[in-house]
Formats: sequence, structure tokens, C-alpha cells
Amino acid sequence: MKFNHPMIRVISSGKYAPPTLITNEDLEKLVETSDEWITTRTGIKTRHKATDELTSDMAVKAALNAIERVNYDASKIDLIIMATITGDQSTPSTANFIQAKLGLVHEVMSFDINAACTGFVYGLEVAASMLQTGRFRAALVIGAETLTKVVDYTDRNTCVLFGDGAGAVIIEPSTLDRHQAYFFNAAKGDLHNTLTVVNKIKMDGKKVYQFAVDAMEQAIRKVLEDAALSPEDIDIIIPHQANERIIQSVSKSMGIPMEKFMLNLSEYGNTSAASIPLTISEYFDQNDTKNKKILLVGFGGGFTWGSAILQL
Repeated sequence: MKFNHPMIRVISSGKYAPPTLITNEDLEKLVETSDEWITTRTGIKTRHKATDELTSDMAVKAALNAIERVNYDASKIDLIIMATITGDQSTPSTANFIQAKLGLVHEVMSFDINAACTGFVYGLEVAASMLQTGRFRAALVIGAETLTKVVDYTDRNTCVLFGDGAGAVIIEPSTLDRHQAYFFNAAKGDLHNTLTVVNKIKMDGKKVYQFAVDAMEQAIRKVLEDAALSPEDIDIIIPHQANERIIQSVSKSMGIPMEKFMLNLSEYGNTSAASIPLTISEYFDQNDTKNKKILLVGFGGGFTWGSAILQL
């Protein structure tokens, strides 16, 4: 089957993480764990915690960071897609609050997506497809989470993993072939409660690990095949920041050097839908991104998994 690949330009990227930190030493006081145990099994040293901010507040700060990076005319934004599992409330959508807090009084289509940790990649494909209709000028795609409000700090297996943060990108349609974007997103309904958030996060870590390694490999291979590219053609792979061991396993089995994967989970931990856009923004901070090809890959509860290749 032949797909029509949307052509989009990534205009800017932004991030925000609240200043309060939860260190491994802090967690040692709450549950039976240690800095050495957490670091060797996950690669995480700290994670950020929102104390007096809503998910929408963090999302707005990431969006403003993206807007201010390139002095973008926010009046051009007419589509906001927010990926989150920890929205401000059930309804209205958190994206509606973001629109209001950004002061966008013109007509904007805004809505939330819940695809767990793959949410941002899902949202990016939806936004890219909608831009191709010609009805929208620019999309603001955000991933933001306040996971610390749903963490069970008596569960030593999950409380060490999760933190809060936000990342955002601004994209516009393009007419240039080099801006073709490639996506692969999929889901497999999980009725076994392997990873759920009802009141608090509950997870079967071993099953999630096994799923994650297979899903990441499949998503990377699928999107590379679709784009007729090899790993050598990609400048950087930005994976969902869940566990360093998962990424190391994928690196080894696929023969892709770890240097090709950008990691920051030592500082942020797992920020679910925020993790990939937050890392994209750090890539923008640290590199000349002109003409770079980036591969995004995520996996999450649901189960969901997905990938994207973008030409910056």
C-alpha cells in the first residue's frame, strides 16, 4: 500500500520542567531502595515535581519557550493538540485551557490525546495530517504530564521512575519534498492491566519491559523501511525516556550505537507524553539542527507504540 506522506516543517521547539527535584536520596527515605539500585536499573538520578502548577501551566511555559525561541507569531497557530494522561480535569480538554492561557482569541481547534507515553508521536501524526488539508496554518503539539500526582510513593518499583515536565513543537505545512514526514503508530488492546492509571500508577514491570523492547525495535524498523532509510541516515534517535536498560537492549539487538540515542532520563525520569518533545527541545538547545534527520520512537500503556522521521 502506498501512503501519502505529509510535508511539514518543524519551526521551533520548547520545554519546561518545574524547579523542585526529587532525588534518589529523597526516595531512600520513603521506600526500601538506594541510589545505586535505582541508577543501575533505570539510569535515573533525579526527576522534577510540580508543586503549585497544573499540567496546562507547564504546557503553556513549554509553548512560550518554543514561541520565543524564534519570535513566532502566535496568531498563526490555529491547531493545538495536547498529549497527556494527567490533564487538569476530565473536561474541558487541557488544550482548551492552554489556548486561553496563551491568549489566543482567534479561532483555534484544540483537543487532547491520550495514548500514554506514545501520545506525542500520535499527536504529531494527527497534526501533520490535518495540516495537509490546507485548513490550518500552524499546529502547536504539546506533551505535558504531572505524573507525581498519580505516583504511589509506597510502591518501590514505580515511584522511582516518574517525573513532571512539558515539551512542545510548532509545525507548519511545507511544499518541499525534503520535508516529507514518515510515521508509524499502532496499538494493541491490553485487558490484563499491565500498565494502568486509575487513581495511581500500577505496572507489571517485567511485562512492560519485554513489550517495550520489541515495540521499539518494530517501530524503528517500520518507519525506516517506509522512508527507505537506514539507521546511518539518521542524525539522532530520540526515544521515549523510560529506562536506560530498554534503550541499551534495543541498541544492542539492532546494532545501533548508543551514541545515536539521545538520553536525558538521568535528570527527568519518565515523563510519559512529555518525554520525547522535552528531549527534542534539548536537542535544539545543544545542536545546529539545520537539515538534520531525527527519528522519534515511543511506547506506552494501552499498549501503544509509534515512531516518526522528521527532516529539520
